[in-house]
Amino acid sequence: MLPVVLDCMGGDHAPREAVAGAVGAVRDHDVPLILVGPARRLRTLLAEHDAAGKIPIVHTDQALEMGEGALASWRKPRSTVAIACELIKHGKAGAMVSAGSTAGVVATSAVRLKGQHGIMRPAIAVTLPTLPLPTVLLDAGATADAKPEMLLQFAMLGTAYAQILLGVPRPRVGLLSIGSEAGKGNKLVKKAHELLAASSLEFVGNLEGHDLLRGRAEVIVTDGFTGNVALKTIEGTLRVGAAELRQALTASRTAKLGAALQRKELGALSERFDSETYGGGVLLGLNGAVVIAHGSSRARGVSAACKLAYDLSRGKLVDRVKEQLGSSSKPSIFARRPHAETAGGVTPG
Repeated sequence: MLPVVLDCMGGDHAPREAVAGAVGAVRDHDVPLILVGPARRLRTLLAEHDAAGKIPIVHTDQALEMGEGALASWRKPRSTVAIACELIKHGKAGAMVSAGSTAGVVATSAVRLKGQHGIMRPAIAVTLPTLPLPTVLLDAGATADAKPEMLLQFAMLGTAYAQILLGVPRPRVGLLSIGSEAGKGNKLVKKAHELLAASSLEFVGNLEGHDLLRGRAEVIVTDGFTGNVALKTIEGTLRVGAAELRQALTASRTAKLGAALQRKELGALSERFDSETYGGGVLLGLNGAVVIAHGSSRARGVSAACKLAYDLSRGKLVDRVKEQLGSSSKPSIFARRPHAETAGGVTPG
């Protein structure tokens, strides 16, 4: 299998946490890696983990800053993200991981890797901590102004991703709206509902905001603006809820005793709601798998992102998307608008 290429300079805690996560991915998950960044600095950090010379390094001094947006692709043609994309493009790597600026990663990846044939815009898929299986939400910020046909394609991208991530042959697909009835929603949602209902996907209809964490579908589709707002609302709510729970569990001696007795269950709950458990969002629709880890990712999150990228590469994500386009769409639907190679939008954080 082709290795995963890791942008070691992306994220708030790069490159130290990126290198530590890379070592963890290799040792704990047998993920073959290539590191991209300043070679001397990376070799020094690898030596701290007794891994000097054990993971290949591709040198570059350019890196995307966390505040850089869509123009970063042109301003820094030798950035770590650009080099990582070139390794994928030339068949030397199967997937990429970066915790850098989402807008910069999306723009650079779209320009370097290009969109898959027939895909109008890419989408960022994120994993929601639902039971019994996680739920894939997309788009979470790559394409803020979507068209109905794009939402249909997002559903196909999400279906291909869920098949690999969750092992579900026919994932259920829901459309995020303001009501469960088919006629509810704005013009975008209403038209998208018609297209999804006419497709061969396992479409279960409209889902509302309170359904996001109820596990009613394996894939939930929306535009990038709405998806990003929904994602950050969920993240903020979970953070506040966790803080309140910690305060309640330490408020008295009795509460602390109860927490101690439930340590295993509370630990499992904390693990499920921790964003680093899932590795990050996945940029779908390009000629290569791109995992965008959270900007604040520590070593554990980077390691999980590398494992996710490797699983997507082994699962032949790009080929799965081609299959979905071939089996679930009508060519005439996608012939109305030219293919877009670049994408800008809000960032999922």
